[in-house]
Amino acid sequence: MNIKVCSLTGHIFVVSLKNERLSHMNIYEDYIKEIEERKAQGLHPKPIDGAKLTSAIIAQIKDSSNPNRKDSLNFFIYNTLPGTTSAAGVKAEFLKEIILGESVVEEITPAFAFEQLSHMKGGPSIKVLIDLLLGNDADITAEAAKVLKTQVFLYDADTKRLEDAYKAGNAIVKEIIESYAQADFFTKLPEIDEEIEIVTFIAGEGDISTDLLSPGADAHSRSDRELHGQCLFEHNKEMQKSLTALKEKHPDKRVMLIAEKGTMGVGSSRMSGVNNVALWTGVQASPYVPFINIAPIIAGTNGISPIFLTTVGVTGGIGIDLKNWVKQKDAEGNTVVNADGEPILEQTYSVETGTVLTINTKTKKLYKDGKELIDISTSLTPQKVEFIKAGGSYAVVFGKKLQTFAAKVLGIDIPQVYATAKEISVEGQGLTAVEKIFNKNAVGTTPGKILHAGSDVRVEVNIVGSQDTTGLMTSQELEMMAATIISPIVDGAYQSGCHTASVWDNKSKANIPKLMKFMNDFGLITARDPDGKYHAMTDVIHKVLNDITVDDWAIIIGGDSHTRMSKGVAFGADSGTVALALATGEATMPIPQSVKVTFKGTMKDYMDFRDVVHATQSQMLSQFGGDNVFQGRIIEVHLGTLTADQAFTFTDWTAEMKAKASICISEDATLIESLEIAKDRIQIMIDKGMDNKLQVLKGLIAIANKRIAEIKSGEKPALTPDANAKYFAEVVIDLDKIEEPMIADPDVNNEDVSKRYTHDTIRPLSFYGGTKKVDLGFVGSCMVHKGDMKILAQMLKNIEAQHGKVEFKAPLVVAPPTYNIVDELKAEGDWEVLQKYSGFEFDDNEPKGLARTKYENMLYLERPGCNLCMGNQEKAEPGDTVMATSTRLFQGRVVKDSSEKKGESLLSSTPVVVLSTVLGRTPNLAEYQAAVVGINLTKFKPSSKLLVM
Repeated sequence: MNIKVCSLTGHIFVVSLKNERLSHMNIYEDYIKEIEERKAQGLHPKPIDGAKLTSAIIAQIKDSSNPNRKDSLNFFIYNTLPGTTSAAGVKAEFLKEIILGESVVEEITPAFAFEQLSHMKGGPSIKVLIDLLLGNDADITAEAAKVLKTQVFLYDADTKRLEDAYKAGNAIVKEIIESYAQADFFTKLPEIDEEIEIVTFIAGEGDISTDLLSPGADAHSRSDRELHGQCLFEHNKEMQKSLTALKEKHPDKRVMLIAEKGTMGVGSSRMSGVNNVALWTGVQASPYVPFINIAPIIAGTNGISPIFLTTVGVTGGIGIDLKNWVKQKDAEGNTVVNADGEPILEQTYSVETGTVLTINTKTKKLYKDGKELIDISTSLTPQKVEFIKAGGSYAVVFGKKLQTFAAKVLGIDIPQVYATAKEISVEGQGLTAVEKIFNKNAVGTTPGKILHAGSDVRVEVNIVGSQDTTGLMTSQELEMMAATIISPIVDGAYQSGCHTASVWDNKSKANIPKLMKFMNDFGLITARDPDGKYHAMTDVIHKVLNDITVDDWAIIIGGDSHTRMSKGVAFGADSGTVALALATGEATMPIPQSVKVTFKGTMKDYMDFRDVVHATQSQMLSQFGGDNVFQGRIIEVHLGTLTADQAFTFTDWTAEMKAKASICISEDATLIESLEIAKDRIQIMIDKGMDNKLQVLKGLIAIANKRIAEIKSGEKPALTPDANAKYFAEVVIDLDKIEEPMIADPDVNNEDVSKRYTHDTIRPLSFYGGTKKVDLGFVGSCMVHKGDMKILAQMLKNIEAQHGKVEFKAPLVVAPPTYNIVDELKAEGDWEVLQKYSGFEFDDNEPKGLARTKYENMLYLERPGCNLCMGNQEKAEPGDTVMATSTRLFQGRVVKDSSEKKGESLLSSTPVVVLSTVLGRTPNLAEYQAAVVGINLTKFKPSSKLLVM
């Protein structure tokens, strides 16, 4: 019997072992039932992350006569998740019992128990290893030391125990710390293969969105890796079968997934996309951890999207820029174009499915039949090779931190083990804005050395954002790297609820509260209070991050490609990089090159700033002969006079421009105004009860006040580049040339498949002749701000005044990005106008439990959040033509194809969307101009100041 004490009364009572066994049996039987259900889906048992089930399994292992003992052993050894999961804690303690001889399991010897601990990646396993290390049995101590020397995921509590033992004169601990100082955990790993034989598989022609690899509609299953793996290629089973057949035909080769005539992984970082590719084509990370594969190999004719490439590095994979199609040139070296003025491409070598190629990691070339095809040294930089060797970037980041700790304890200089960080410094050359930010936040660089673009830099991160469909994976990553609390050097971090805002279905009810509790406990400000003390906030994450960024010198990392703030520099990232930033407060990357964007001329009265954003992309492509000079670089945009809300429309769209990030250069007065707005919104969050024990939000207001004081005093004006900074290119946008609204068109019927679903086809409104049928309109997503909601209200009043009533000939879905905006609209009377014309208004007391599949011709006032833009909940009807303010026009994202017609999502300004739904078609220019008379559109006037230092 077990003796237990009631925590409330202090009374002692007895619990029979029989009851405990029944409890264990029940939870085990529930697991077996789930296994049978998964079998019907063609799935293996779900990996175990809970302590109760693990305890039940251990009890059955200990019972030699238990009929479930054999299965329990397999579950314990091969199906229990490592890291800081509660299951890992129970598993580590049982392995400790075996090693100490307190439990005897014939199938798990002490040596095998140590091997299991070595694969558990930190957390409870490190605690157990140090317990064993500091014990009295010399043999056990020696074995524990061997394993500890291979581990890198140690945190402060772990290193403190080792440091204390070292100072107390423990000889074996001294040996371990000396090993850490030499980074034996890295240097003694096997070198990567000199030659990697691969076989090609073309996943698609043209740009490949990460939606193809991990569809938004399957976001709910991302943390269940095997289940989520079934959605690869958007559930196209024939493609999956072809991939499997190719692997079976070439069992000795690795499969390389290719975007032919396009860029791989556009749209978002999608750790789940890389996980899926690795699951199908990669290498198992550990024999004792199921469905976690690493080292995928992917490629694209035009390379890999920057944020997706970062994600590949997390898993120790290889991303290759194939350049197998190039622009055809004439005898004079001019680009040859077709009748439409498009460059004609010619193939330099074939990568059709089934082509066998060889990657040579020493020569850093790609070969076919011994013949060199292309130099791939950018895919195999010293740092990327280290990621491959270590099995991913995490191990390198934590390894460097552990080596630094050890060297400090020993009082020695850090031995040069890892590849030297590239430090590029050009004497006499000024700094771009991003170079200034990276120099200010750099860690571990040569003291006093000024770094320019191309330098590899570790930087401290100020703000971190996690969103709700990747957040579950971020929490898993944090558990895997054994992190338990946010890094103290992070100024603030936020966990959103926007991607699951529109439909509060059973999947959301199961996943999101669990996520919010984990993140709240970890130290983030969360959209939902696990205790229900404040109203659930479904605000779009990018808008919240834009508000809580209160320093123009800040570095922001967020789990979404649209982490593009109009203050500081922000990088969209995969769930793993977000986890790393939360755990360490750092990120590592090269300083990117910059493209400077300035403006001249005057906006037409009837134009909206969204049209300037689209025209920037169009004019840039025209100025550079169709080459996208923004791709993979920083866009330094000199907006000057636009506050953060309005400027965000530009910086947000830079994800669609394929830029790595963007920086908005503001005038002093404009930046101060933006910071005051941010302060007010942060205070509203505080008033709602969203601040945490660390008073993070209060701290952000203090940072904003300090920054405002610096600007006002002249001590530290708003961030500007140096006058003699060097740019990859400079683009000047002529506002006088923007004569009508501009629309980003997916061009779904282009004969050249590679030209479809890019964001580069920007067309004037007149292209559609006022006749193109529009089936649905959407005003929402991160691209709109409060001003857009006011424009909508003003337009509805205008239309009623002109025509006597407002009648929609197509549905109009409206999703404000934040609750703050709704509150402000209510205070100013605009929400009442929207209510007047709406046929549906969201109700937080009874949120929708089912996604909308049919729309009537009326206005829908939906809950703040991503709504249609995300594609994981609400969707237009298949085959619809959608006119939207959002950012995504990829196939199937907002609208699927029907058997009769391709779905298409055209992207435009708020007034164009609204008028299109009233007319049921695209308006002509005269109709558009009449509809916006007297309306306060989002205006922009170029700064009269030279925004340089």
